Amino acid sequence: MKKTPLFWQSNLRLLTVVLFIWALGSFGFSIILADELDIIRIGGFGLGFWMAQQGSIYLFVILILIYNFFKERLDKAQLREKEISLTDAEAETDEWAKDREA
Repeated sequence: MKKTPLFWQSNLRLLTVVLFIWALGSFGFSIILADELDIIRIGGFGLGFWMAQQGSIYLFVILILIYNFFKERLDKAQLREKEISLTDAEAETDEWAKDREA
């Protein structure tokens, strides 16, 4: 079996966490726990109603921003890793060329 690169493992872990939070916020707070959350009032409406109408959308936008932030960090880390491996490969090629000339 082929080993999955660390980049994709990290990306899938990030995606799993974001999707879990999205599901919890959308289904858990807006549907399952709506009656319990209606005790808390925001602008005259219960929190359960508010989460079903606006809260899920706000949560989704915030999750997109969070995902983008962490995905950028993963991409930069992968780019640095590739640059390091390229410079190592260039150094090995230079050493090989010097040995061949000698």
